[in-house]
Amino acid sequence: MTLAVLPGAETPSRQLRLRCIACNATRPPTLVYRCPDCGGILEVTRQKPEGRGWLRADFVADDITLGEGGTPLRELRSDLLHVGFRGRLLVKDETRNPSGSFKDRLVAAALSQAIALGAKGIVSASSGNAGAAAACYAANVGIPAIIVCPDTTPRGKLAQILAYGAMLEQVPGHYGNAFEHARLRCAETGYANLTTTYLNPYGVDALRLIGQELHEQMEGVGPDWIAIPTSSGPLVKGVFQGFMDRAGKVPRLIAAQSDGCAPIARAFEDGKIEVDSWESPKTIASGISDPLLGYPEEGSLTLSLVRASKGVAYAVGDADIRAAMIDLAHKAGLFCEPTGATSLAAARDLFIKGSIGSSDTVICIVTGHGFKDFAAWT
Repeated sequence: MTLAVLPGAETPSRQLRLRCIACNATRPPTLVYRCPDCGGILEVTRQKPEGRGWLRADFVADDITLGEGGTPLRELRSDLLHVGFRGRLLVKDETRNPSGSFKDRLVAAALSQAIALGAKGIVSASSGNAGAAAACYAANVGIPAIIVCPDTTPRGKLAQILAYGAMLEQVPGHYGNAFEHARLRCAETGYANLTTTYLNPYGVDALRLIGQELHEQMEGVGPDWIAIPTSSGPLVKGVFQGFMDRAGKVPRLIAAQSDGCAPIARAFEDGKIEVDSWESPKTIASGISDPLLGYPEEGSLTLSLVRASKGVAYAVGDADIRAAMIDLAHKAGLFCEPTGATSLAAARDLFIKGSIGSSDTVICIVTGHGFKDFAAWT
């Protein structure tokens, strides 16, 4: 099979570079996942297109894309947030992506760059959604995929991974163990690491499209708040970057976490700059059950972006997440998994506490489809 490459991918240094956010060192794009000089997080730097916004084709090769992105922004009844809320409530419905979650956006871009750089296979650590996305896109282009998941991953997500023909490896314990096992499997196989924390800078970079989409869908009138289900936080960075690209300013961001795994929210509440790993994650929101064990600096980066937006990192209980999930289905026809409903659950609580005003405009990003975790509905 002959794969198309990204425009200019044969000379990728002309298109983009990698920059370490810790030491500011820059280097040409390669399959490297942390700064070789200091171990810091790498991000992609690239010039903005002249006379237009970003396009999916700026990040994803033509024969790798499955039509990810461009998801609808729906306005819901305001009382779905609270009976006393008189503002606007909207949802960005990422369940419409090809494999059912926003992770398709990252994986499509990361895989495009990996293949352009010569990768013959991929590995991804995942709590389920990223693994399903990686398996789906690898099947489409015909390369092997190894997906590493915790043994607590919902069966619906595991079934989807296996349906796409990927090799599934489960490890005991939490997501941090899957993260480390995937790193070792990459070293053994030479495959590209498509783990969708901040580890793969090319995937994270493509998430700026979701911020741009929101800005365009709101016709340039920024919302007051955007609530985002948050694990390590690349989606927070994508929304932040997209709005900065288009408007030079960012709405207040809510990094929504479960109180059963809330390292970023805990640091925000304690007034800390650095995030510490979570001890023992336990939540129905499997997609954000990442203790950041071994890479808490990713949470610190997300926390800095939340504060720069004058937003909040906030944790809600599983009962509130489940209630929001059920209400989205019963009152808006939106079937999502618990993780996806965390944004609405957090926004509800912040309205009750007085952080969100009664006439504010609030966007909740719903990140994953309900078929991912049927058990949460029984």
